[in-house]
Amino acid sequence: MITELNSRSRQIFRQIVDAYVTTGEPVGSRTIARKLDEQLSPATIRNVMADLEDAGLLYAPHTSAGRLPTAAGLRLYVDGLLEIGNVNDDDKRSIRAQCVGTGKSLEAVLGDATEALSGLTRHAGLVAAPAGDRPFRHIEFVALGPGRALVVTVSDHGMVENRIIDVPLGMPQTSLIEAGNYMTARLAGRSFAEARSLVQQEIEARRAEIDEATQRVVEAGLATWVKPGGDASDGFLIVRGQSKLLDDVQNLVELERVRHLFETLETRKNLLRLVEAAQSGNGVQIFIGAENELFGLSGCSMVIAPYRAPSPDQAQSSVVGAIGVIGPTRMNYARIIPMVDYTARVVSRMLGHNGDGSRE
Repeated sequence: MITELNSRSRQIFRQIVDAYVTTGEPVGSRTIARKLDEQLSPATIRNVMADLEDAGLLYAPHTSAGRLPTAAGLRLYVDGLLEIGNVNDDDKRSIRAQCVGTGKSLEAVLGDATEALSGLTRHAGLVAAPAGDRPFRHIEFVALGPGRALVVTVSDHGMVENRIIDVPLGMPQTSLIEAGNYMTARLAGRSFAEARSLVQQEIEARRAEIDEATQRVVEAGLATWVKPGGDASDGFLIVRGQSKLLDDVQNLVELERVRHLFETLETRKNLLRLVEAAQSGNGVQIFIGAENELFGLSGCSMVIAPYRAPSPDQAQSSVVGAIGVIGPTRMNYARIIPMVDYTARVVSRMLGHNGDGSRE
C-alpha cells in the first residue's frame, strides 16, 4: 500500500498521523497546509485527504471535522513511514538501574522492569510470565512461624525465588534443614516435575526410612510450583501504571472498555497468548486496536517484546515471557518501540542470555 501513495500523499498522511499522535485530535487541511514544506492550498490537501479516506487510511469522526488515521492507517504508518529513534543514554541508565540487582526474585526483576517502562513511557507497563518448570540448583526451607515456611530456590540460571508454603504444625527446624539438604544434594539439576516424581518413587521404595516430617515438607515445597493435574499455563501477570492509561480515557464508555481489558488480561488463559504473540515474530511486535482480539474493544495498542532465558543445556535460549506497554492507539511508537526492545534485552541478560546480540 505504501508504494501506491505518491510523495505528496505520503507527506500529508505522515503529518496527519504525527499530529494525531501528539494531540489525539482530528486534523484539518489548514493545519496541514501550515506544516508542509511544499506550498499547497487547503483545497488540494482536502482532495488528497479524501483519497486517503477512500483507501481506508483516514476517517472523519464528525461531519465537517478533520481526519484521524484508522487502525489500518496506523499500521501503514508504523510499518512504512515511522522513523524509529534510539533509546537515549539517560533512559538506558534508568532502565538498567531499576532492573539490575543481586538477589532479586524473578517477579521482583520483572516488576521493576515493568515499573521502569511505565514511568518512562507514561503508559501502562505489562509483563506476562507463564510459570515455567526450570531446573533448580539449590533449595532451602526456613521456618517463619507455626505452620509456615519460606522456600528459597536458586534456578539453573541464577534467579532467586522466594515462596511461602504451609507445613505441618510443630515441624522442627531440623526437618526443614534436612529437606533442603536432601533436595539440593539429590535433586539439583532437575525440574520440579522431575524432582516430584523421583521423590514419590523414593518414598514408595523407602517409606520406612524417610522421616515423615521431612517427607511432608518436601512434598509441600514441590507442590508450591507443581500441582497434580495443574494448568501448565498458570503464571503471573504484572501490570504497572494503569492510572497512566486511564489518563487517556475520555468518556465512561472508554473507561468501561479499559476496565474490561484489564479483566481479560488477568485471566490465566491469556498469559500464554501474550507470550505466543511476542514469540510469533522476531523482535518487537506491535498490535494496533483490533489486530489483537484482546485489545479489539478497548481502543488500545500494545507493543511487546519477548524476553529469553538459557535452555538447560546453555546452548540455546527460549522465550519465557513477554514485556511491553499498553496505551492508546496514538502512543509515541517511535520512542516506545526501541524502549520496549531495550528493556526486554536487559531482562534477558539478567536471566543469563545476551538478548539478540544487538548493541547497547
